[in-house]
Amino acid sequence: MKETSRARAPLAQRLEHAALLLLAFVLPLFEAPKNLLWLAYCALWLANRGRARDFGGHWDGWDTLIAAWLASGVLAALFAGLHHGEWRSIADLLRYTSVLWLLRRSRFDARRTAGLLIALAAGTLVTLAWGYWGLLGTGQRSTLGLKSVGHVNHSAIYLAIVIGALLLHGRSGWRTMHPAQRLGAAVALVVMVASLFVMQSRAAVGAAFVTAAVLLGVHAARTRRGLHAVAVGTALAVALTFALSPRVLEKHEALVSQHETLSFRDQIWRVGLDAWRAHPGFGVGMDNFGRIDLQALERWSAARGEPFDAGRYALASHAHSLYVNTLAERGAVGFAALIAVLSAWLVALVRHLPAPSAPPVEWTAWGGAASAWLISVIVGTVNTTLHHEHALLSMLLLGTWLSRLRRSAEA
Repeated sequence: MKETSRARAPLAQRLEHAALLLLAFVLPLFEAPKNLLWLAYCALWLANRGRARDFGGHWDGWDTLIAAWLASGVLAALFAGLHHGEWRSIADLLRYTSVLWLLRRSRFDARRTAGLLIALAAGTLVTLAWGYWGLLGTGQRSTLGLKSVGHVNHSAIYLAIVIGALLLHGRSGWRTMHPAQRLGAAVALVVMVASLFVMQSRAAVGAAFVTAAVLLGVHAARTRRGLHAVAVGTALAVALTFALSPRVLEKHEALVSQHETLSFRDQIWRVGLDAWRAHPGFGVGMDNFGRIDLQALERWSAARGEPFDAGRYALASHAHSLYVNTLAERGAVGFAALIAVLSAWLVALVRHLPAPSAPPVEWTAWGGAASAWLISVIVGTVNTTLHHEHALLSMLLLGTWLSRLRRSAEA
């Protein structure tokens, strides 16, 4: 299928794409515009597809999977063990599942794929500049973060995903880039990587290293170019990191010396697992983890006939683990839906590796989806990934890649 250029697209389609690009740009920056642009994108997409009587082809396995993912959140709200924010949090799930569903049915061309990555990278850099101003300029911030993403650890998750996508974009397209484009990509990567270390998220830094090695290694093995360079470069990067001993390593060493390597996460996970044992099917409801208190934990322990020791628990707003948080808030049903999505995502990435001769845009799309999977899964062991801004970011990248696959299959 011949790819349609933006200049030939009708005005309504250009407005739809503009809304998507603006959403990608403001995603880490502003809260209200993000929601308005999401609504605008959905409305324009539906209007355009309704006018064309083409909603992206027949129903398939991905549609069923996305519907089940959304339904698991609704069921968790209907049968929530606790009541507070379970229905409000459905909006977050609806946002990112709808973006995934609409994008994968959009048949993205090369220009739109590249434009989305540029918008994501530009928005991240602008938001980082804002964060540095607050940290170094006004002194109003004590840590570097992305304004709309929030907590520094969650900002680091977002940043690590973007780094992975931008890294493979630069690697795959380096030979065809104009010198100015090479300089821009290199400077953006250096700024982002340095900022990731400034954020001092141990999990995000470690996952970013793994992601970079995997993405570059896959590209080198697939194209049979530079595999030794990737191995040597990875070893040098690790050695240099330990030699420079950045503050993130000092933070880790301090926690280890205090016997708090997990920063009380084991006690927080115990809260989540007890909540799941009390409400195994549908959990306590999305966004209700923070409503679990010592009285509830004591009550659940008594119901199981077990002694209660408050010192074994640490209360928190979320479980600091994607997997424990999902079990606690959505139960076995929600956990099964999550594992199904992550598994299908991984299978698709492995089955549809870009061909050795694939153009850079194909590697860029695949790299974005792979980066989102790797960071979400790895960091998800010790932090709650796949929600709010970094869930939307992940679905933007996954949906764009799946749309490229759909376009290729129908060509």
